[in-house]
Amino acid sequence: MLGAWGAAVRTRAQEAGPARGAALPAGTRFLESSPQRPGDPLLGYEYLVHGDYVSSGVPLEIYRQAAGPAADDLGRSGAASGVSYRFNVVQSAEGVPVVAPNCLTCHAERLQGRLVVGLGNNSDDHTARTSVPVMAAAMATSLKYGPDSPEAKSYAPILRSHQAIGPLITTHVRGVNPADKIFAALAAHRNAADLSWRAVSQFDVPVATVPTDVPAWWLLKKKNALYYNGLGRGDFARLSSASGMLTMKDSGEADRMDVRFPDVMAWIRTLEAPAYPHPIPPEQTTRGRILFEKKCASCHGTYGAQETYPNLLVSLDTIGTDPLLSQSYNQNPQYHTWYNESWYGQGPHAGRLEPNDGYVAPPLDGVWATAPYLHNGSVPTLEDLLNSPQRPTFWKRNFQNDDYDEAMGGWRYETVTEGGDSRIYDTTRPGYGNGGHEFGDLFTAEERKAVIAYLQSL
Repeated sequence: MLGAWGAAVRTRAQEAGPARGAALPAGTRFLESSPQRPGDPLLGYEYLVHGDYVSSGVPLEIYRQAAGPAADDLGRSGAASGVSYRFNVVQSAEGVPVVAPNCLTCHAERLQGRLVVGLGNNSDDHTARTSVPVMAAAMATSLKYGPDSPEAKSYAPILRSHQAIGPLITTHVRGVNPADKIFAALAAHRNAADLSWRAVSQFDVPVATVPTDVPAWWLLKKKNALYYNGLGRGDFARLSSASGMLTMKDSGEADRMDVRFPDVMAWIRTLEAPAYPHPIPPEQTTRGRILFEKKCASCHGTYGAQETYPNLLVSLDTIGTDPLLSQSYNQNPQYHTWYNESWYGQGPHAGRLEPNDGYVAPPLDGVWATAPYLHNGSVPTLEDLLNSPQRPTFWKRNFQNDDYDEAMGGWRYETVTEGGDSRIYDTTRPGYGNGGHEFGDLFTAEERKAVIAYLQSL
């Protein structure tokens, strides 16, 4: 039942597109859908929180000694009891129980005191290299079990990847994610045909790390293309399984994961946005809905009993937001060329990377929970998003998950006069700009307040 329901949701929400004969908003184009494999959501969740799609990690005993019991282990039992939701306990190829990172490292976050699985991680700090804990784990493993032990061999693939990509994926500020740079660095070290590891990079990796704000998973069921720039086309399960490049041996291991990821996608399609936890005046939401449907719905869709979502890519000239993420794949064609010619781009369930000149106008379900805003997390609140002149150039927040400003619709923050600190978001850096999306500037202060109330209700 759940598997069929997940597939039906996709057919209803993603196949609709713009109304027949309707004119598209200026500067946009429709992104066509692609066939997706059905799956079983229950099996998908099991694989998500127990699966070995990352198959290398620190030995379980060393992890427990170093980390202690986690505050949230997803209620898992057995070997995974007390292990953070960010990790799975899996058997390595050598038969050793190891603790390996999972998808929730980036796709779960605490909000208002609870863990929200599917909410993008907006608090991790990628500003410093991770070599110290990685090397400490390697040393502890070698000292306890021996350098040639099964435990050391079980840790070797993830150690190898960290050593290759770690120096390349740092960000300038806390809270943003280097996912695109991680892919680029891993692709440089994987042979396209069989995904086996290359000790020497096969092409130059760009110096800049383009930051992104991890999108919410519950939006996926409405989308015809993955990623902010609509880059990901074809089979979503194939696209998402590329996370295994961190530790996989070769395409034989990728084949094994590929069978399981349609189930993961089916589970993700069952996710719903968290409800706004504070009271909202009904008269405000009514007025806000009218304003939103008049000014915003043509790109972002409508909500309620008869939902629509147009799946539009908005050109850079029209949206005006920081262009670096959109431009990076066009400027570095080696990456989408590698992907499309690799194992991932072959067969009846191929994924494709198709660079675009713009960004997708996303669905706004649960938008209240997804601060900060824009694709790079450069705008702290909905109020700032809808009133571009007041957006702060330098701002910082305390990264406490309950520090939510109800009136502004986002994180409480402090405006400062300069950057230079990883806790300060510096919008003057390339890729970190907070310009564009000026459509809300036309609202009056009262109209903006009503629109924010409506957005919080979604």
